[in-house]
Order: sequence, then C-alpha cells, then structure tokens
Amino acid sequence: MNYELKKWQPDYTQSIAMYANNENIAANLRNVFPHPYTLADAEWYVNACAANSEEQQLCRAIVVNGEAVGSIGVFLKTDVYCKSAELGYWLGEPFWRQGIMSSAIRQLCSEAFKKFDIIRIFAEPYSHNIGSRKALEKAGFTLEGVLKNSVYKNGKVSDSCIYALLK
Repeated sequence: MNYELKKWQPDYTQSIAMYANNENIAANLRNVFPHPYTLADAEWYVNACAANSEEQQLCRAIVVNGEAVGSIGVFLKTDVYCKSAELGYWLGEPFWRQGIMSSAIRQLCSEAFKKFDIIRIFAEPYSHNIGSRKALEKAGFTLEGVLKNSVYKNGKVSDSCIYALLK
C-alpha cells in the first residue's frame, strides 16, 4: 500500500483522533498515549508536532490517501546519549501487516541520520508486540537485548526489547 511521510498539518486532527482511539494501539505504547484518545488529544498532538522546529526531533504523519493514519518520530537524546536518538511510532490497525511501518521506519531513520549528528537510533517495543518487533527487524534494526520486567502497563509487568540501527 502506498503511503507518504508528511509534515504535520492541523487538518490531520480528525483522522488521527479516529485511528488513535484504539485500545490495541494504546496497549503497546507508553502511558502518555491515552485511551480513550479524544479529539482534544489529537488537536494537542497534531499542533505540537506542527509547531516542532525539528532541531531535536523529526516527527511525521503517516498519510494514506490524504488521511493521517499514524505517526513516526525520531527524538534526540542528551548528555552521554547525545549521539543516539529514540524511534517511536504507531499505525492505525486497518493498516497493520501491509509493510507500511517497516518502510516508514527505514525512510525516517535515513532522513534522521542525514540531518542529525547521531550514530545510533534505538526503539523499545514491548516483548509481546511481535508486529512492532518484526517491523523493526525488516527495517534493519538488530535486537540488542531484552529488559526483564521493565514495563508496567495496564496492571501487568512485562519485558521490553532494545533494538538499534547503527549509522
């Protein structure tokens, strides 16, 4: 399926609110991603991304047929981690298992390596999120380790994984 990575625009708010309001997505993300996901949540997020100066992060809407159906971003770290960045992403459930996310990961990471003085991009999916892990692997990321009992989400303790892509 064809997609585009586009800079955020206010007219993406409605579609983001619709696709993000999904318990299956929220269950695999940090608690900062709410469920239910309201129109007000989408307005805040889209406006924050649209206002981003791109000095410390690259955030893009994943757009299919003119509609924002997900989000992907690379966020620079600081201090002794200043040569690293963290990758975060989500995609509307109707678009899962179509190769969109692994392709979007490759595309945004390539752009981030060109734009920023970094040598490593990492992601930390929950160990049970097989779809996310496969998307990272297809995009060239390597599993560096499993962090045992590192996540507490929805009343359960679980493992997370560290994946990385080196420049």
